[in-house]
Amino acid sequence: MKVVVLGAGVVGTAAAYYLAKDGHEVTVIERHEAAARGTSQSNAGLVSPGDATAWASPAALKTFLRGLWNHDLGIKVRLRLDPYFYAWSLRFLRECTVARLCANTDIKLRLALYSRDCINALSDATGIHYDERKRGILYFFRSQKSFDTGTDNYRYLADHGLPIEIVGRDRLAELEPGLAGVKDKITGGVYSPIDQTGDSKQFTDRLAAYAAEKLGVKFLFGTTVEGLDIEGDQVRAVMTSAGPIAGDAVVISMGPESGLLGRRYGIDLPVYPVKGYTATIPLEDESKGPTMGGADEDRLIGYSRLGSRLRMSSTAEFTGFDRTFKPRDFKSILETGKDLFPGAFDEKKAVLWAGLRPMMPNSVPLIGQAKYRNLYLDTGHGHVGWTMACGSGKFLADIVGGRKPEIDPQGLLYGTAG
Repeated sequence: MKVVVLGAGVVGTAAAYYLAKDGHEVTVIERHEAAARGTSQSNAGLVSPGDATAWASPAALKTFLRGLWNHDLGIKVRLRLDPYFYAWSLRFLRECTVARLCANTDIKLRLALYSRDCINALSDATGIHYDERKRGILYFFRSQKSFDTGTDNYRYLADHGLPIEIVGRDRLAELEPGLAGVKDKITGGVYSPIDQTGDSKQFTDRLAAYAAEKLGVKFLFGTTVEGLDIEGDQVRAVMTSAGPIAGDAVVISMGPESGLLGRRYGIDLPVYPVKGYTATIPLEDESKGPTMGGADEDRLIGYSRLGSRLRMSSTAEFTGFDRTFKPRDFKSILETGKDLFPGAFDEKKAVLWAGLRPMMPNSVPLIGQAKYRNLYLDTGHGHVGWTMACGSGKFLADIVGGRKPEIDPQGLLYGTAG
């Protein structure tokens, strides 16, 4: 079967790999000049089932509303004349109940755990490496109050299959020598030993090259998707800047742009862009940097060790499709990095970046058939797209191939997540 995948980020490229492994003839259409040049180019680098708690919750509702006027928070909301933002926000608010939080988190954790296994199996099978580290991730808290309240989410994840260890500052410093010098600033944390880190751009670049060379996947870079040619109940072709591309099946994996395309054809696809910021800095003294991934839960900043580089990420900013940034947008990230790892890096050497995460109101990605019998979705993975990409790609390939998925599909198939 000829399958056309729209988007060559980590999600689309992973889907293309699994579809091609099944023997399909796969073509990937990407507007950038190479893979992973959009959302997947830079993130915190965390492959983190420990971050599977859904965003929408009673606590997140308060933070979301405060973000309307307080732009120093980790969540920033800049009001604009965008009806889709208001529609998305109403759906987000409906998810901010304890019952919906638990249901969405259960689905997200199941996919994240499965996807971590898929990433590792894929790496073993292909020999692809991506500055990965499998030492776990530390989620830590600076105050006793945040520690006491913040560990509840992790205890819930533990009750549903995530191995964790709740640690005090001494054990935390033992696990992460990079934090030993500042342990007095930290009350305690949660250690998730099966979490890991890695560079999503490296992974996607190398997976795209492998898929093209070994599996015959055709990548059409520098090619813009202009629309879909639909007849009756199926998509006949994808209309592009290079002309129509016909296929027996089409997969939408266009990150935040997925919603724009889907809504043109009456598909319920409430994906909205959420801007995130990252700083990537070479370590001047590697002994003073972290040895594993981590998250400062009070300041909402995640980080990872990628080879000899430190990657830090923060902020969820609702500002439409604006990808611009200014140096001052990274002030909190860099100050936190210097606070945690003094003397490890020179901030003047930081490579700054801002990108858009494709966020669903319930934090659950959209996977499966949508409206037309040969149109499929694999999108809406939000801030943990890197974590869930391979699992969702394998899940999608099972659906397209008419197989029973390896993972329980309850809540994961498009239209069943609530």
